[in-house]
Amino acid sequence: MLVSVVIRTRNEAEWIGRCLFAVANQSLADFEIVLVDNQSTDETLQIASSHDLKVVTVPTREFTFGRALNAGIERASGRYVAIVSGHCVPRDNYWLAKLLGNFQDPSVAGVYGRQEPLPDSSDLDKRDLWTTFGIERRVQSRDYFFHNANSMIRRSVWARHPFNEELNGLEDRMWAKQVVAEGQVIVYEPLASVFHHHGIHQGRDEKRAERVVRVIEMKLNSDQRI
Repeated sequence: MLVSVVIRTRNEAEWIGRCLFAVANQSLADFEIVLVDNQSTDETLQIASSHDLKVVTVPTREFTFGRALNAGIERASGRYVAIVSGHCVPRDNYWLAKLLGNFQDPSVAGVYGRQEPLPDSSDLDKRDLWTTFGIERRVQSRDYFFHNANSMIRRSVWARHPFNEELNGLEDRMWAKQVVAEGQVIVYEPLASVFHHHGIHQGRDEKRAERVVRVIEMKLNSDQRI
């Protein structure tokens, strides 16, 4: 298998049908779908059951973003693993191919794509996404910003550097920090775009902001000790 698409979900009934339809209709032929569900209590799994996919369940008491991703990748068989949130919808049928094309360069460990708001997204979320995800492709050899709502990684790199299962967020950036430190690069590919109904900071969600800040502070303290 060339590519596995790992989709994380929890109560995504509003979006998962659109997400799966867009993924299933990609131009790339050789791929599978692995859905990692955090004990959804809505119709997420019923909707997903109409598609050809594997389902992995991560109980709420054990859930972290990193643990969910590792569990899904362990069940995946692709040499490359695309990661997308269950409430994100690929913009076109070439999303997977555009992510994958960057791996012709053997120094590329991971690629993340653009995230665009929907017309009814809040102004805060629109500003968030438009200012974070621009239209110019970047190759990052020092900057380890990375975002797993829309990304693809080499499975061989993940085998050496699985996602941190203890963090309460930013597992994607901590992973990117490790691979950049090894001399590999991260690519931002704006042509591989998804629609994301909320911004990556989720508007004014103070609890989420507090959790993210704690992880960033821990990372900054670690950097200063090096």
